[in-house]
Amino acid sequence: MQLSKTEIGLLLNQPKPLWLVNADLSGANLIGADLVDARLNGANLVDADLSDADLIDADLSGANLSRAKLVGADLRRANLSKANLNKADLRRANLIGADLVDADLIDVRLNSAKLSEADLCGADLRTADLSKVDLSRAKLIGANLSKADLSGAKLPRADLSEADLRGANLIGDFLSSANLSGAKLSGVDLRWVNLSKANLSKADLSRAKLVSADLSESDLSEANLNKADLSEVNLGSANLTKADLTESKLIGADLSGATLRFANLTEAQYAASTIFPDGFDPKAAGALFIP
Repeated sequence: MQLSKTEIGLLLNQPKPLWLVNADLSGANLIGADLVDARLNGANLVDADLSDADLIDADLSGANLSRAKLVGADLRRANLSKANLNKADLRRANLIGADLVDADLIDVRLNSAKLSEADLCGADLRTADLSKVDLSRAKLIGANLSKADLSGAKLPRADLSEADLRGANLIGDFLSSANLSGAKLSGVDLRWVNLSKANLSKADLSRAKLVSADLSESDLSEANLNKADLSEVNLGSANLTKADLTESKLIGADLSGATLRFANLTEAQYAASTIFPDGFDPKAAGALFIP
């Protein structure tokens, strides 16, 4: 049964922490509410307004927060595992260290939110707005980020292994030392992205646009770079062991010091501006010189 405004007011004035397990708070006005350490697991918070609410250490696991407003809310270390946050508004929210494992975050608005060290493993973030989000050291193992907007996001040391990033906007992002092993990045626009020292082993980067990206000292062993555009890319000291570079574009690329052991460069395009490791013969490897 949905709680009335009077009942909600009385509840909020009860001794803390509040026990609101499975409570029906749909459409409730909870702006600025003190919900520190509150037990809201399984609660119905559809269309509720929790803007600027204090939800530090709150348990919202399995809660329904579809279309809820959480603008500027403090959700540090909150448990949102398996919560439904479909189309929720979490702009500028603080989710540092929050548990969002297997959460439904489809079409959510998280722009400018703080998600460093948050756990988003298995979360569904399709078409989510993650622009200018801080995801440094966040766990996104196996997360679905297809068609998500990650423009201007910070992802240093984030774990995106096995994540699906197809169709995502990552132009100019900072992914230094991030783990993208086995990630799905086929056709993704990665121009000007900083992936220095990143782990991209066995990642699918086929047809990806990596123009002017920084991949220095990155691990691209066994990565699929078939038909990828690597023009002007920095691959200095990168590990490309067993990488598939067939039909890729290497015009102006810097591969100085890179490891190309057993790499496949059949019909890869290079020019006089391409820098290969000392002693490497691109023509013998099957690459094509473009005058």
